[in-house]
Amino acid sequence: MASLPKEPTQDAKRQSFWMPGNYVRTVHRTEKSFQACNDIVACFNERAKVEKQYAQQLNQWSNKWKTIVDSRPLYGSLMRAWQCFFTSTERLSALHSSISQSLTAEEGDRVKTWQKETFPKKLFCGFSESHGNKTSFSRAQKPWSKKLMKLEKARVAYHKSCQREQNALDKEKQANENPQTSPEKKQKFLESREKVTEDKEKVRERYEKLLEDVTSYTPRYMEEMEAIFEQSQEEERKRISFLKQAFLSIHRHLDITNNESVKAVYSELHNTLMSINELDDLKWWKNNNGPGMPTDWPKINEWVPPIKKLNRKKREQQRKDGRPVMIGGVKVRAMYDYVGEEGDELSFKAGEVFLKVEEEDDQGWCRGVLSGGKEGFYPANYVEVAE
Repeated sequence: MASLPKEPTQDAKRQSFWMPGNYVRTVHRTEKSFQACNDIVACFNERAKVEKQYAQQLNQWSNKWKTIVDSRPLYGSLMRAWQCFFTSTERLSALHSSISQSLTAEEGDRVKTWQKETFPKKLFCGFSESHGNKTSFSRAQKPWSKKLMKLEKARVAYHKSCQREQNALDKEKQANENPQTSPEKKQKFLESREKVTEDKEKVRERYEKLLEDVTSYTPRYMEEMEAIFEQSQEEERKRISFLKQAFLSIHRHLDITNNESVKAVYSELHNTLMSINELDDLKWWKNNNGPGMPTDWPKINEWVPPIKKLNRKKREQQRKDGRPVMIGGVKVRAMYDYVGEEGDELSFKAGEVFLKVEEEDDQGWCRGVLSGGKEGFYPANYVEVAE
């Protein structure tokens, strides 16, 4: 069988909101709410530092190991997969750095701004809300407190009169039980007890009237106190509602499990890991470090005649002196590959046919025109007359 609820203790009753002065807990709630805002800002500023430090540590880890990995003998898709961890880490580092900035610049500043607007102060009186609540509660409670004080005095007086009556009854009883007590004394004890009882009834009557006065005033007292309390509750409700939204906003910043960019980071990392292909990697190694590499197998290397460096100033001077130009030109065939070193030199492959338009000079250079129309110098001993 369920037990009945326990009656509140006398101390608990004295702590009740309705007792004189106990409204201060509701008054002080404003200051505590203000301090809670300071604590919330400090709390998440500290979390922002943690996020920032974590972002820095991720970067440090990535930079350290990227350098090491580049010098390790992995290759192909396996190397790309390993490197992808560092790319993912750098993106996560940027995300946590962004979280740090959001907690401080967005959420912290938002709470501070709201706090400043919500907790206006009154000169020399602390917060306006606290001062207003204290004044209103005090004004509403004052008449009831006075009546309660009178009632308490009446209660004390009534209990004292009850005690006096009890003492008188005890004396009267002792006198009646003592055979040596004279009838005159017994009569005196009787009269004294009757007077005390009469005084007690008068005191009780006053006590009952004061209690009736307090009881009749209590509904009005409760109505006024509840009205003030509900105003305080409404202000606190607004504060709780705002801080709830602030907490939800902070949660959105911190909950990276629903962050699309984080999902993309790990999705790309997973895809890169799944793309590791041992056959492709082995093929790459074969073609770059194994038998698949191109090789210059031993063969006869034809002799290539040496080339004298073209002295352009001397060549130009000889030309001014009247070096003859061949009319129509002579077809020649390249016997070796040649790559021009300067912009005015021709480049050609062995077997290519073009025109020689100027005779060989004493430096061993001729002037020619390729089939594409480019004109320039070439070493004379690299060509032969085409038949």
